[in-house]
Amino acid sequence: MLLQAYDFLTLYDRHGCVLQMGGSDQWGNITAGVDLIRRVRGVSAHALVTPLVTKSDGTKFGKSESGSVWLDADKTSPFQFYQFWLNTADMDVLRFMRYYTLLSRDEIGEFDEEVSERPERRAAQQRLAAEVTRMTHGDSGLHKALAATEVLFGGDISGLSADELLDVFQDVPSSSVPRERFEGDGVQLRDLVAEVELASSRGEARRLIQGGGVSLNNRRVSDARQTVSLEHSVDGQVIVLRRGARQYRLVRLQG
Repeated sequence: MLLQAYDFLTLYDRHGCVLQMGGSDQWGNITAGVDLIRRVRGVSAHALVTPLVTKSDGTKFGKSESGSVWLDADKTSPFQFYQFWLNTADMDVLRFMRYYTLLSRDEIGEFDEEVSERPERRAAQQRLAAEVTRMTHGDSGLHKALAATEVLFGGDISGLSADELLDVFQDVPSSSVPRERFEGDGVQLRDLVAEVELASSRGEARRLIQGGGVSLNNRRVSDARQTVSLEHSVDGQVIVLRRGARQYRLVRLQG
């Protein structure tokens, strides 16, 4: 409490700040700063708090499994931001649409039936995520978030940068392979699939490829003689392999 009070005093001394805002759980800390400024500077400062937004499970809103959600795209990418809203619980989504979007009451009311009778479609979550992402990151940020989301379901990765792919696949197992392996004609796909442990052996990898069970950069490959070269890498940094529908490996080119 004392440190936060001194923080308010410092903001006053350096920037002339006389108002600190925060959640209602910060009332004691903020008013301690108000009192400190009054005592040592003889100036009136002010506190403004608002009720905390909580989720249906009682936890604070605004946190994800990976930590705080930021408005700054350098701290929370548009894709991560979109996914945060997309993961809103059914019990919360209509309330959050009223809080955080400019949709009319009638527009929000149209999702009542969707949430109660067809929750698996997550139509309300998609609209909420789109609206808030557009307001925060603009149309271009929303487009990038939607394109990145499509990649998770086998969509085209062209148009995405290596950094964006790394963002999308941050929780996907990855393997580092020397860049020189991909120079010239490159490496046999079956060898690479086995090396990154998407198959137990080159024989199994060959059978998977021939059966259409392997995708290179989300494009299905059926030729067991397929090679992988630098031309297949994104920005010369990453290659995306997939077995079946959802088993991904990110290949990072090193060196």
